[in-house]
Amino acid sequence: MDCSQITYWCHEVIRSQVKEGGRYIDATMGNGHDTLFLCGIAGENGQVTAFDIQEQALEHTRALLDSYGIGKNVRLVLDGHEHMAKYEEPGTVSLVCFNFGYLPGGDHEIATKAETSLQAVQAGLGLLEPGGMMSLCIYSGGDTGFEEKEKLLEFLKELPPKEYTVIVNEYYNRENHPPTPVFIWKKKI
Repeated sequence: MDCSQITYWCHEVIRSQVKEGGRYIDATMGNGHDTLFLCGIAGENGQVTAFDIQEQALEHTRALLDSYGIGKNVRLVLDGHEHMAKYEEPGTVSLVCFNFGYLPGGDHEIATKAETSLQAVQAGLGLLEPGGMMSLCIYSGGDTGFEEKEKLLEFLKELPPKEYTVIVNEYYNRENHPPTPVFIWKKKI
């Protein structure tokens, strides 16, 4: 695994911050790699809920989880991530993980959009427990455009600092619009 790859790096930060046994959301299921990772963190006592709007994503994720014998503590939801609050209670989620863009190997025309992604981040913040964390892998450029990235970063900049800590990272020496890893912590009150 390339340790400079955004998903690997985000997983390492998540692993260092989140404890086993909580409630975790994979807001952008894709091919299931983040879902599988979160199931490993959840352990036997935790719960993972993963969202995607494409049946193909659920099929790929189910096959991946089945190949590892995982299924007891995971719920795969065919619905947009902006609706996650219909499935979890406010203040009960330890982590919400986003990997924006399109389904790898899928139709690039079907991708996350600024409006629904912003709604999803807002919903996810409401679900986080005090001390909970959100991870965002934000892509921009050719296939995904820049609007989503700009809208998300504008919103995050305005989050109240007494309630949230937001850390935006960047690949400083990469060309062609590299992804932006972002971490948000909901402060304990």
